[in-house]
Amino acid sequence: MLNFKDNFSKTFYLAYPVMLSQLGQVLVGVADSMMVGRLGAEPLAAASLANSIFFVVLMFGIGVSMAITPLVAMADGNKKPKRISRVFNHGFIINMLTGVVLFLIIVFFSPMLHYLNQPEEVVVLAVPYLAIITLSLLPFMFFQTFKQFAEGLSQTKQAMYITLVCNGFNVFLNWVLIYGNLGFPAMGLNGAGWATLISRVLMGLAIAYYVWKSKRYKPFELSFGFKHLSFPMISKMLRIGVPTGFQFIFEVGAFSSAAIMMGWIGVNALAAHQIAINLASISYMMASGLSSAAMVRVGNQLGRKDIQSLREAGFTVFAMVAMFMSVSAVIFIAFREFLPSLYIDDMEVIKMSATLLIIAGLFQLSDGIQVVGLGALRGMSDVKIPTIVTLIAYWVIGLPLGYVFAFSMGMDEVGIWIGLLTGLTVTGALLLYRFHFLSKKLHQSQQNRFSPVT
Repeated sequence: MLNFKDNFSKTFYLAYPVMLSQLGQVLVGVADSMMVGRLGAEPLAAASLANSIFFVVLMFGIGVSMAITPLVAMADGNKKPKRISRVFNHGFIINMLTGVVLFLIIVFFSPMLHYLNQPEEVVVLAVPYLAIITLSLLPFMFFQTFKQFAEGLSQTKQAMYITLVCNGFNVFLNWVLIYGNLGFPAMGLNGAGWATLISRVLMGLAIAYYVWKSKRYKPFELSFGFKHLSFPMISKMLRIGVPTGFQFIFEVGAFSSAAIMMGWIGVNALAAHQIAINLASISYMMASGLSSAAMVRVGNQLGRKDIQSLREAGFTVFAMVAMFMSVSAVIFIAFREFLPSLYIDDMEVIKMSATLLIIAGLFQLSDGIQVVGLGALRGMSDVKIPTIVTLIAYWVIGLPLGYVFAFSMGMDEVGIWIGLLTGLTVTGALLLYRFHFLSKKLHQSQQNRFSPVT
């Protein structure tokens, strides 16, 4: 019998700071959209277009940085502090180089927004905004290095506090820079971009200062140099981080491609998509906090070679995310007309958003299961098969179906989101089965190894 009560308690205390931290991150996006939405449908659509490009790249960077957490958790389970130090040192180099590469990719490709068949008035606003938020990639990857390192040691509260404080400052800067308060010029959409950049610089500096000064991390020799660089360690981390990054790309990229298809329908459809996806990202990012907890709990138990506890921890998180996302589904459907009105007063956009929120409610459970599945499997260093699953579910099944429903069957924005619903459902079901299959196989192997010979 699975010990759900004990695992629920341990997972909750590990997960809730990450969930609040993720909530703080996404609420800044919500605040950005609400404050930009007051400028009109075109700036809101421009934010949607720019963010759809930026977040694909950003999420790849987050995926690469996540290689630190399961390796630190396993080393912590094995009581190997020197290995933890090596993981951090190599992770820092990998993350900063990744940040530079991703920055150059966006700078190179951003002029191509003009060739995506989007409304020209939207592209004109989106290009400078995208350039500003792209600058935040380097401080963000710096922050991620320390955050993932601390989470691997089950230290999740500090990143939460820093994130919430800096994101609160971000909202204040939005008020100052978007609308031109306190004597500053009104920058409109670009003001939201500068607010994001400044807050992420502060986040990086704050968490680095904390880690360097805290007694908790004194046993670890943290450094940033190339002196003791180990290419086998780099290779091992990239084998986890790069597929994880592609997992995020395949999912977030699917939603970004959906945003581009929305632009083919029109400005209002793109604005409605931004509102609905912005709201859905609240529950998704909180579920990703549970995913991080699953990664740490599973990785730690794997390091201790306690496979029964690994299974218990994993299935407990699946149960927790199912409960949380079911509540989110009810909220989205029940308040589908009220929630969009917080962003914009255009009734056509509100009506479109309300329809999309019904579909968002329907895919909540699938979305939660798939994100926790990715985290639990990542804790077992299983990333290749889940990456293939996300590729097929979103790009072979979900997006093509969405295109057919939208443009061949005349379902417009609803058709695109039904395709996304299908992709999420396939992913969730396959990843849940994958975790069950692998963990059961490990458990049986362990039992056979230690069973008496008769």
